[in-house]
Amino acid sequence: MKNPEAALNQKERRAVFSLAGIFGLRLLGLFLVLPVFSVYAHGLRGAMNHPVLIGIALGAYGLTQAFFQIPFGKLSDKWGRKPVIAIGLLIFAIGSAIAATATSIEWLLIGRIVQGAGAVAAAIIALTADLVREERWTKAMAIIGITIGISFSISLILSAPLAGWIGVSGIFWLTAVLSLAAIGVLYLVIPAVPTRFHRDAEMSPAMLGEVLRDPSLLRLDFGIFSLHTGLTAIFVVLPLVLIDPRHPLLSLNDQWMLYLPVMLLSFVAMLPMIIVGEAKRKLKEVFIIAIAILLVSVILMALSAHNIWLIAVALFLFFMGFNVLEASLPSLVAKFCHPGAKGTATGVYTTSEFLGAFCGGLLGGLLYIPGARNYSDIFWAVAIIYAIWLVVALTMQRPRYLATRVFTLTESAECQSNLETRLLALPGIAEVAVFKDEGAVYCKVDSKVYDEQAVMGVLADT
Repeated sequence: MKNPEAALNQKERRAVFSLAGIFGLRLLGLFLVLPVFSVYAHGLRGAMNHPVLIGIALGAYGLTQAFFQIPFGKLSDKWGRKPVIAIGLLIFAIGSAIAATATSIEWLLIGRIVQGAGAVAAAIIALTADLVREERWTKAMAIIGITIGISFSISLILSAPLAGWIGVSGIFWLTAVLSLAAIGVLYLVIPAVPTRFHRDAEMSPAMLGEVLRDPSLLRLDFGIFSLHTGLTAIFVVLPLVLIDPRHPLLSLNDQWMLYLPVMLLSFVAMLPMIIVGEAKRKLKEVFIIAIAILLVSVILMALSAHNIWLIAVALFLFFMGFNVLEASLPSLVAKFCHPGAKGTATGVYTTSEFLGAFCGGLLGGLLYIPGARNYSDIFWAVAIIYAIWLVVALTMQRPRYLATRVFTLTESAECQSNLETRLLALPGIAEVAVFKDEGAVYCKVDSKVYDEQAVMGVLADT
């Protein structure tokens, strides 16, 4: 049996932290420009004639990211993980260079589109699964998830100081260099291993229909779509609110003084909610409260466009809710999906996230009118989206607090015609799926009830 609590060994730690670093650096490159993008884009040729392109350029990476991530993952099964990841990182570097040299809003848009086309997330996760045994998989993904969260937080804090030091074009050049350096890490640090298919980490076409018909998973897909639609739309106008010459609140170089305490306090505030949700099995209640907090925060933004303290409170509430939802949504996907469908469910979920980023940029670009300073219109539009999401979430079923356990399908177990029935008869086993092609048995279990030795006994029974 694969014990999910087992520690990573030295080789696995080295590989996981290296891959998490590649993942994090790539996202850092995408998010570093978030707080300064709109201000920078205003100064490019053609931006004032086509203001909608400002918002579209901000979120454009999401469209190509959503379109290419699954094909890149499938190509990595055929061509190997490292070549596909290297190609993706090279494409991302090229997109960053195009954005860095752009003198018009159209070329900046092209750069962001190319950046998103280097969609290596699925291939990195698949390579992680190749390198880490199933019993360490949960820990490995937790490390990558934490890295993503840290990258996002760092990007908000460092964005303005970096822009003041090297300029926004310099940030794009920096991300291009980091992307190329990541290729070196990929080949020099991460070991080569045979490519294997993992249903908990990769898209399975056979599972796609089942995932797309599952109303619980579709609610979660709509949730992550809404969350990132709102995030991107807000950052189309928030930097402009802060530097509005008629009511200046913070210069661009000083905006880190707002983001730093807001991010730190929101992170501390979200921890008790996450602990209560998981440990006390109140995840649905915490989930709904977090969405309600988001809704309150954007309403406050709409009503406080000229008050720095109210904006600070609104951002604190927003990122508290945002962090809770970013942490709990993947956990809910894992709880609701069927055995062996986690990789497919996660692929659809991630695609929804990137589509949300694109639609948020599009929404902000369509609503924003330069000179009119109609910032509150965008905030109210996001509030409507979050209100709809809240209604949808209220109809969500309570999640089953089940974890996935993966067992090796032994020769003796494969010969048992009633293997699934015997496993389901054991205490704490809720669902079972046997995949002979992968040589694995996927079980959804209640970790507080199920007996590992009993499962092993059934699998070893001759």
